[in-house]
Amino acid sequence: MPTPLGKDLTALEYLSADQIRLILDTAEPFKEVSERQIKKVPALRGKTIVNLFFEASTRTRISFEFAEKRLSADTVNVASSGSSVSKGETLVDTARNLEAMHIDMVVIRHHASGSAEFLGKRIRSSVINAGDGKHEHPTQGLLDILTLRDKFGKIEGLKVAICGDLLHSRVGRSNIHGLLKLGAEVAVCGPASLLPRDVESLGVTVIPHIEDAIQWADALNILRLQLERMTAGYIPSLREYNRVFGLSTVRLDRAPKDLVIMHPGPMNRGVEIDSEVADGPHSVILPQVTNGVAVRMAVLYLLAGGAPDWAQAGGSE
Repeated sequence: MPTPLGKDLTALEYLSADQIRLILDTAEPFKEVSERQIKKVPALRGKTIVNLFFEASTRTRISFEFAEKRLSADTVNVASSGSSVSKGETLVDTARNLEAMHIDMVVIRHHASGSAEFLGKRIRSSVINAGDGKHEHPTQGLLDILTLRDKFGKIEGLKVAICGDLLHSRVGRSNIHGLLKLGAEVAVCGPASLLPRDVESLGVTVIPHIEDAIQWADALNILRLQLERMTAGYIPSLREYNRVFGLSTVRLDRAPKDLVIMHPGPMNRGVEIDSEVADGPHSVILPQVTNGVAVRMAVLYLLAGGAPDWAQAGGSE
Protein backbone atom coordinates (compact mmCIF):
# COMPACT_ATOMS: atom_id res chain seq x y z
CA MET A 1 0.00 0.00 0.00
CA PRO A 2 1.45 3.42 -0.91
CA THR A 3 2.57 5.59 2.00
CA PRO A 4 2.82 9.39 2.20
CA LEU A 5 6.60 9.03 1.80
CA GLY A 6 6.63 6.31 -0.86
CA LYS A 7 8.39 2.98 -0.27
CA ASP A 8 11.80 4.22 0.92
CA LEU A 9 13.53 7.17 2.55
CA THR A 10 16.93 7.49 0.91
CA ALA A 11 17.46 11.26 0.63
CA LEU A 12 15.83 14.58 1.51
CA GLU A 13 16.63 15.65 -2.05
CA TYR A 14 13.72 13.46 -3.20
CA LEU A 15 11.15 14.69 -0.66
CA SER A 16 8.80 17.62 -1.10
CA ALA A 17 8.43 20.39 1.46
CA ASP A 18 5.04 18.92 2.44
CA GLN A 19 6.56 15.48 3.02
CA ILE A 20 9.28 16.96 5.21
CA ARG A 21 6.69 18.90 7.22
CA LEU A 22 4.63 15.72 7.58
CA ILE A 23 7.59 13.90 9.15
CA LEU A 24 8.32 16.81 11.50
CA ASP A 25 4.66 17.11 12.52
CA THR A 26 4.38 13.35 13.07
CA ALA A 27 7.54 13.40 15.21
CA GLU A 28 6.04 15.94 17.63
CA PRO A 29 3.65 13.56 19.45
CA PHE A 30 6.28 10.81 19.46
CA LYS A 31 8.48 13.03 21.66
CA GLU A 32 6.04 12.41 24.49
CA VAL A 33 6.38 8.62 24.20
CA SER A 34 10.02 8.83 25.29
CA GLU A 35 8.96 10.76 28.41
CA ARG A 36 6.46 8.14 29.59
CA GLN A 37 7.17 5.71 32.39
CA ILE A 38 6.50 2.91 29.90
CA LYS A 39 8.16 4.12 26.72
CA LYS A 40 6.22 2.11 24.19
CA VAL A 41 3.28 2.31 21.78
CA PRO A 42 1.94 -0.57 19.66
CA ALA A 43 2.22 1.21 16.31
CA LEU A 44 4.60 -1.32 14.67
CA ARG A 45 3.68 -4.42 16.61
CA GLY A 46 4.26 -7.43 14.35
CA LYS A 47 6.68 -5.57 12.04
CA THR A 48 10.27 -6.82 11.67
CA ILE A 49 13.07 -4.33 11.04
CA VAL A 50 16.68 -5.19 10.21
CA ASN A 51 19.44 -2.71 11.02
CA LEU A 52 22.31 -3.23 8.56
CA PHE A 53 25.25 -1.13 9.74
CA PHE A 54 28.39 -1.52 7.66
CA GLU A 55 30.07 1.54 9.23
CA ALA A 56 30.69 2.45 12.85
CA SER A 57 27.84 4.30 14.56
CA THR A 58 26.72 5.15 18.07
CA ARG A 59 23.99 7.82 18.02
CA THR A 60 22.28 6.79 14.77
CA ARG A 61 22.29 3.03 15.41
CA ILE A 62 21.11 3.30 19.02
CA SER A 63 18.56 5.98 18.10
CA PHE A 64 17.02 3.72 15.45
CA GLU A 65 16.98 0.80 17.89
CA PHE A 66 15.21 2.91 20.52
CA ALA A 67 12.74 4.17 17.90
CA GLU A 68 11.95 0.63 16.73
CA LYS A 69 11.53 -0.76 20.24
CA ARG A 70 9.36 2.15 21.36
CA LEU A 71 7.08 1.43 18.40
CA SER A 72 6.96 -2.26 19.48
CA ALA A 73 8.69 -3.59 16.35
CA ASP A 74 10.84 -6.73 16.34
CA THR A 75 14.42 -5.79 15.51
CA VAL A 76 17.52 -7.59 14.26
CA ASN A 77 20.95 -5.95 14.18
CA VAL A 78 23.53 -7.00 11.56
CA ALA A 79 27.09 -5.66 11.30
CA SER A 80 29.38 -6.37 8.37
CA SER A 81 31.96 -8.06 10.61
CA GLY A 82 29.39 -10.59 11.78
CA SER A 83 27.67 -11.21 8.46
CA SER A 84 28.39 -13.12 5.27
CA VAL A 85 29.50 -9.83 3.68
CA SER A 86 32.85 -10.54 5.35
CA LYS A 87 32.93 -13.78 3.32
CA GLY A 88 32.30 -12.01 0.03
CA GLU A 89 28.49 -12.00 -0.15
CA THR A 90 27.04 -8.98 -1.96
CA LEU A 91 24.86 -6.40 -0.25
CA VAL A 92 21.86 -7.38 -2.40
CA ASP A 93 22.26 -11.09 -1.64
CA THR A 94 22.46 -10.34 2.07
CA ALA A 95 19.27 -8.24 1.91
CA ARG A 96 17.41 -10.75 -0.25
CA ASN A 97 18.24 -13.57 2.13
CA LEU A 98 16.96 -11.48 5.02
CA GLU A 99 13.86 -10.64 3.01
CA ALA A 100 13.24 -14.35 2.48
CA MET A 101 12.70 -14.47 6.25
CA HIS A 102 9.78 -12.03 5.79
CA ILE A 103 11.11 -8.74 7.08
CA ASP A 104 9.36 -5.40 6.61
CA MET A 105 12.11 -2.76 6.65
CA VAL A 106 15.86 -2.36 6.34
CA VAL A 107 17.76 0.49 7.95
CA ILE A 108 21.16 0.69 6.26
CA ARG A 109 24.40 2.55 6.82
CA HIS A 110 27.05 1.91 4.17
CA HIS A 111 30.33 3.44 3.03
CA ALA A 112 29.22 3.60 -0.63
CA SER A 113 27.27 6.66 -1.80
CA GLY A 114 23.98 5.58 -3.35
CA SER A 115 23.90 2.21 -1.59
CA ALA A 116 20.51 2.80 0.09
CA GLU A 117 18.82 3.79 -3.18
CA PHE A 118 20.54 0.89 -4.97
CA LEU A 119 19.17 -1.54 -2.39
CA GLY A 120 15.70 0.00 -2.33
CA LYS A 121 15.28 -0.66 -6.05
CA ARG A 122 16.12 -4.33 -5.63
CA ILE A 123 14.11 -5.50 -2.63
CA ARG A 124 10.43 -5.25 -1.71
CA SER A 125 11.01 -4.15 1.88
CA SER A 126 11.18 -0.47 2.73
CA VAL A 127 14.72 0.93 2.96
CA ILE A 128 15.79 3.79 5.22
CA ASN A 129 19.13 5.45 4.62
CA ALA A 130 21.10 5.82 7.87
CA GLY A 131 24.03 7.40 6.01
CA ASP A 132 25.55 6.40 2.67
CA GLY A 133 29.12 7.43 1.96
CA LYS A 134 29.36 11.15 1.22
CA HIS A 135 25.81 11.35 -0.17
CA GLU A 136 23.06 11.90 2.44
CA HIS A 137 21.95 11.20 6.01
CA PRO A 138 18.26 12.12 5.78
CA THR A 139 17.12 11.37 9.32
CA GLN A 140 19.99 13.46 10.73
CA GLY A 141 18.92 16.31 8.47
CA LEU A 142 15.34 15.94 9.69
CA LEU A 143 16.26 15.94 13.36
CA ASP A 144 18.45 19.01 12.85
CA ILE A 145 15.56 20.81 11.18
CA LEU A 146 13.14 19.74 13.93
CA THR A 147 15.57 21.10 16.55
CA LEU A 148 15.71 24.43 14.74
CA ARG A 149 11.93 24.55 14.47
CA ASP A 150 11.62 23.83 18.19
CA LYS A 151 14.00 26.69 18.97
CA PHE A 152 12.72 29.33 16.55
CA GLY A 153 9.14 28.20 15.94
CA LYS A 154 9.72 28.26 12.18
CA ILE A 155 12.22 27.41 9.44
CA GLU A 156 11.19 29.85 6.74
CA GLY A 157 13.46 32.89 6.73
CA LEU A 158 16.07 31.47 9.11
CA LYS A 159 19.73 31.97 8.26
CA VAL A 160 21.66 28.76 8.87
CA ALA A 161 25.41 28.46 8.34
CA ILE A 162 26.84 24.95 7.94
CA CYS A 163 30.51 25.09 8.87
CA GLY A 164 33.36 22.65 8.46
CA ASP A 165 34.05 19.60 6.33
CA LEU A 166 31.30 19.88 3.71
CA LEU A 167 33.26 17.83 1.19
CA HIS A 168 32.89 14.57 3.10
CA SER A 169 29.64 15.34 4.93
CA ARG A 170 26.42 13.52 4.13
CA VAL A 171 24.82 15.44 7.03
CA GLY A 172 25.60 18.76 5.36
CA ARG A 173 23.93 17.72 2.11
CA SER A 174 20.76 16.54 3.83
CA ASN A 175 20.56 19.76 5.84
CA ILE A 176 21.00 21.88 2.71
CA HIS A 177 18.24 20.07 0.79
CA GLY A 178 15.79 20.08 3.69
CA LEU A 179 16.36 23.63 4.88
CA LEU A 180 16.13 25.17 1.42
CA LYS A 181 12.87 23.35 0.69
CA LEU A 182 11.37 24.80 3.87
CA GLY A 183 12.41 28.35 3.00
CA ALA A 184 15.58 28.88 5.03
CA GLU A 185 18.65 30.69 3.75
CA VAL A 186 21.73 28.47 3.89
CA ALA A 187 25.40 29.39 3.80
CA VAL A 188 28.43 27.15 4.01
CA CYS A 189 31.77 27.99 5.58
CA GLY A 190 35.04 26.10 5.60
CA PRO A 191 38.43 25.73 3.94
CA ALA A 192 38.22 25.76 0.15
CA SER A 193 39.82 22.30 0.19
CA LEU A 194 36.85 20.96 2.18
CA LEU A 195 34.04 22.51 0.11
CA PRO A 196 32.58 20.60 -2.85
CA ARG A 197 33.53 22.24 -6.13
CA ASP A 198 29.90 22.75 -7.14
CA VAL A 199 28.45 23.55 -3.72
CA GLU A 200 26.91 26.87 -4.84
CA SER A 201 24.81 24.97 -7.40
CA LEU A 202 22.86 23.54 -4.45
CA GLY A 203 21.52 27.03 -3.74
CA VAL A 204 23.82 28.02 -0.88
CA THR A 205 26.09 31.00 -0.32
CA VAL A 206 29.79 30.46 0.44
CA ILE A 207 31.15 32.46 3.38
CA PRO A 208 34.94 32.06 3.53
CA HIS A 209 35.51 33.16 7.14
CA ILE A 210 33.80 31.80 10.24
CA GLU A 211 33.77 35.29 11.77
CA ASP A 212 31.56 36.43 8.89
CA ALA A 213 29.32 33.36 9.23
CA ILE A 214 28.82 34.23 12.90
CA GLN A 215 27.82 37.77 11.96
CA TRP A 216 25.34 36.53 9.31
CA ALA A 217 23.65 33.50 10.84
CA ASP A 218 20.82 32.74 13.25
CA ALA A 219 22.21 29.24 13.79
CA LEU A 220 25.49 27.45 13.14
CA ASN A 221 25.66 23.74 12.39
CA ILE A 222 29.27 22.71 13.02
CA LEU A 223 30.45 19.64 11.12
CA ARG A 224 33.13 17.20 12.22
CA LEU A 225 36.39 16.88 10.33
CA GLN A 226 35.98 13.40 8.85
CA LEU A 227 39.60 12.36 9.13
CA GLU A 228 38.74 8.73 8.32
CA ARG A 229 37.64 9.78 4.82
CA MET A 230 40.62 12.05 4.14
CA THR A 231 43.94 11.50 2.48
CA ALA A 232 46.81 13.87 3.24
CA GLY A 233 46.71 17.50 2.18
CA TYR A 234 43.21 18.77 3.00
CA ILE A 235 44.35 20.89 5.98
CA PRO A 236 47.80 21.83 7.30
CA SER A 237 47.09 20.47 10.78
CA LEU A 238 44.29 20.08 13.33
CA ARG A 239 45.79 22.93 15.35
CA GLU A 240 45.75 25.22 12.32
CA TYR A 241 42.17 24.24 11.49
CA ASN A 242 41.08 25.12 15.02
CA ARG A 243 42.92 28.45 14.86
CA VAL A 244 41.23 29.51 11.61
CA PHE A 245 37.82 27.77 11.68
CA GLY A 246 37.27 26.46 15.23
CA LEU A 247 34.20 27.78 17.05
CA SER A 248 35.39 29.29 20.32
CA THR A 249 33.72 31.39 23.01
CA VAL A 250 35.88 34.35 21.94
CA ARG A 251 34.42 34.18 18.41
CA LEU A 252 30.90 33.48 19.64
CA ASP A 253 30.96 36.44 22.02
CA ARG A 254 31.36 38.73 19.01
CA ALA A 255 28.04 37.61 17.50
CA PRO A 256 25.49 40.43 17.14
CA LYS A 257 22.75 38.17 18.60
CA ASP A 258 22.37 34.90 20.47
CA LEU A 259 23.17 32.08 18.07
CA VAL A 260 21.95 28.51 18.20
CA ILE A 261 24.87 26.07 18.04
CA MET A 262 24.41 22.59 16.58
CA HIS A 263 26.67 19.62 15.94
CA PRO A 264 25.63 16.21 14.54
CA GLY A 265 28.34 14.36 16.51
CA PRO A 266 30.66 12.83 17.22
CA MET A 267 32.57 15.97 18.15
CA ASN A 268 36.28 16.59 17.86
CA ARG A 269 36.47 18.86 20.90
CA GLY A 270 39.18 21.45 20.56
CA VAL A 271 39.24 21.07 16.77
CA GLU A 272 36.00 22.24 15.12
CA ILE A 273 34.33 23.25 18.40
CA ASP A 274 35.61 24.13 21.86
CA SER A 275 34.13 22.39 24.90
CA GLU A 276 32.94 25.68 26.39
CA VAL A 277 30.76 26.22 23.31
CA ALA A 278 29.57 22.62 22.97
CA ASP A 279 28.47 22.58 26.61
CA GLY A 280 27.41 26.21 26.78
CA PRO A 281 24.01 27.95 26.86
CA HIS A 282 23.77 28.38 23.08
CA SER A 283 24.19 24.65 22.36
CA VAL A 284 21.28 22.42 21.35
CA ILE A 285 23.48 19.38 20.73
CA LEU A 286 21.76 17.16 23.31
CA PRO A 287 18.22 18.19 22.18
CA GLN A 288 19.32 17.11 18.68
CA VAL A 289 19.99 13.62 20.06
CA THR A 290 16.64 13.57 21.85
CA ASN A 291 14.81 14.65 18.70
CA GLY A 292 16.57 11.92 16.73
CA VAL A 293 14.49 9.21 18.39
CA ALA A 294 11.19 11.01 17.68
CA VAL A 295 12.11 11.72 14.05
CA ARG A 296 13.11 8.11 13.44
CA MET A 297 9.91 6.90 15.08
CA ALA A 298 7.99 9.15 12.69
CA VAL A 299 9.84 7.90 9.61
CA LEU A 300 9.41 4.22 10.57
CA TYR A 301 5.75 4.78 11.37
CA LEU A 302 4.94 6.62 8.13
CA LEU A 303 6.83 4.14 5.92
CA ALA A 304 4.89 1.34 7.57
CA GLY A 305 1.69 3.00 6.39
CA GLY A 306 0.78 4.66 9.67
CA ALA A 307 -1.78 7.44 9.65
CA PRO A 308 -0.52 10.80 10.96
CA ASP A 309 -3.84 11.32 12.77
CA TRP A 310 -3.16 8.24 14.91
CA ALA A 311 0.22 9.55 16.02
CA GLN A 312 -1.13 13.03 16.69
CA ALA A 313 -3.89 11.52 18.86
CA GLY A 314 -1.20 10.10 21.14
CA GLY A 315 -0.94 6.58 19.78
CA SER A 316 -3.71 5.11 21.93
CA GLU A 317 -5.24 1.83 20.91
